[in-house]
Amino acid sequence: MLRSVLLTAVFAALASAAHAQGWHPEKPVEIILPTAPGGGNDTVARLMQKMLPESKAVSTPVLVVNKSGGNQAVSVAYHAQHRADPHYLLFATSSFFTNHLQGLTPLGYKDVPALALAFVDYSAFMVAANSPLKTFGDLLAKLRTDPESVAFSVVSRGGTSHAVAAIAARAAGVDARRLKIVVYKTSAEANSAMMGGHIQAAISSAAGSTPAVVNGQVRMLAIASPQRRPGALVRVPTLMEQGLDAPVLATWRAVFGARGITPAQISFWEDALARGFQGEEWKAWMTQNHVSAPPLRGAELARYLDAQFNHTRSVLMDLGLAKDRP
Repeated sequence: MLRSVLLTAVFAALASAAHAQGWHPEKPVEIILPTAPGGGNDTVARLMQKMLPESKAVSTPVLVVNKSGGNQAVSVAYHAQHRADPHYLLFATSSFFTNHLQGLTPLGYKDVPALALAFVDYSAFMVAANSPLKTFGDLLAKLRTDPESVAFSVVSRGGTSHAVAAIAARAAGVDARRLKIVVYKTSAEANSAMMGGHIQAAISSAAGSTPAVVNGQVRMLAIASPQRRPGALVRVPTLMEQGLDAPVLATWRAVFGARGITPAQISFWEDALARGFQGEEWKAWMTQNHVSAPPLRGAELARYLDAQFNHTRSVLMDLGLAKDRP
């Protein structure tokens, strides 16, 4: 009798452990995007939508849900409505940091589990092809003479590109608060304004600006990356090569789970996303689009995000654009 009871308990424990370890989606999965259909983030999400079933990680439908607005505030709020439901994945950008720091969203990146780093891009300093500013040194010399003499475009005040501009200015001995910042809705609009002479420089995604560089429309003076980028941007120097001792802020893309999901559900998504992001199709897409992705997950990913957040907070506090968030 005792033996029977013990065996029943053991089998029950094993079944419970197997169920916990073997969690898998039981209904459609939503990839929640902070941007409208048709943009770069949407393209990435559609690739994720394709790769998750192809890698045999997910057997239920995968949907891309565009929740644009509020510079990511709308998507974060929608995701928060599905607490403890592992079928809702938030595709977030580095604006997740800056929105929270500026008080635009109550939820921060530590409130939800980080599952995978999709890829990283870096901000670059650009001028029109016919600009008299030929080098990054020329740009710094002009700023040291008068910080307000150059109008810089960014896509959001207090966003990553604005923070990168402030980091470079501070490292060069220029008052970052005096930089003339002009906000445009898209990088394409900013480039058009720059080529039309309405602004003197742009700070934007290096990867997104590569076609304009290749076509000879803009000149990329420097890139805020840890080392030079391969391919078409290999001749563009980094800020460090320009003698600026400055922390590197990436324009990252990452996937987060819903608040309150279980360790087994977190583990499932870490494994599933890692398989997809290490696949040949994803690697080919990254190469084609001049981005990279260190394979970070778990504690390593948490440390990476913590370091990026702390750098961002320091800069935005100096600019007077952030609340002192932990």
